[in-house]
Amino acid sequence: MPEQMETAELRAALLRLRRGSGLPVVFGGLLQDGRAMRIGETCGAVTPALHGLTISTGSGLGGKCLALSRPCAVTDYPSARHITHEYDGPVSAEGLRSVIAVPVVVRRKVRGVLYGALRDALPIGERVFDAAVAAARDVEQALAVRDEVARLEPPPASGPSWEEVRQAYGELRELAPRVPDPELRERLLAVCGRLETASGTPRDLPGVALTPRERDVLTAVASGATNATAATRLGLRPETVKGYLRSAMRKLGAHTRLEAVVAARRAGALP
Repeated sequence: MPEQMETAELRAALLRLRRGSGLPVVFGGLLQDGRAMRIGETCGAVTPALHGLTISTGSGLGGKCLALSRPCAVTDYPSARHITHEYDGPVSAEGLRSVIAVPVVVRRKVRGVLYGALRDALPIGERVFDAAVAAARDVEQALAVRDEVARLEPPPASGPSWEEVRQAYGELRELAPRVPDPELRERLLAVCGRLETASGTPRDLPGVALTPRERDVLTAVASGATNATAATRLGLRPETVKGYLRSAMRKLGAHTRLEAVVAARRAGALP
């Protein structure tokens, strides 16, 4: 799974968490190769102290969250008695007091942690807790879809760069509807068509006719995007994305997002 895709989904989830909770500081990271976790994204931080910090399992609040695989919170980080204090320096440099950490868990395996924090020693309310859990679930869903697509549908072309081709295809499909020049827009879509046929995927579902927007939505889903992320990328409302996805699933005879992506690739509708 390309690291840039994970980073983009993590960043989007943290932005939704900050908007939905009102927390001034949010940050998080994913495990690298199933080992150490590095804080790769921050939002609202006023110093670089947290960015790039490596979190060990069992150490600090995030390490406790990793070890227990459940949300953890402290009202006053510097004086908290139920965590270790290896990271007091960076936390104090950023002026954080009340902190919540929520794990990102895919198939019972912790893949990362999302944090939210206040600069005052105040209890974490239920609304903030729910927003943090929802943001973590968004990342979990994205990672799970990408994992399954990679497992069930191996790249049809040889070479390590095929996933990059798929990423470029997705970016072209996102850009095309925003191009006001109809001739240039058609040329971009023609390039997308060449990438679809270049995959060499056998067309097991002849007669499946997806609309351009249905292809756009499925392309975003194939990259691991949630409906909210796909809506932002495509300039649509989340409800509209759901409608296109339902329509595509019906045409493809699919019952889940994953089945729709695999069926679309088998039909030659996606590279």
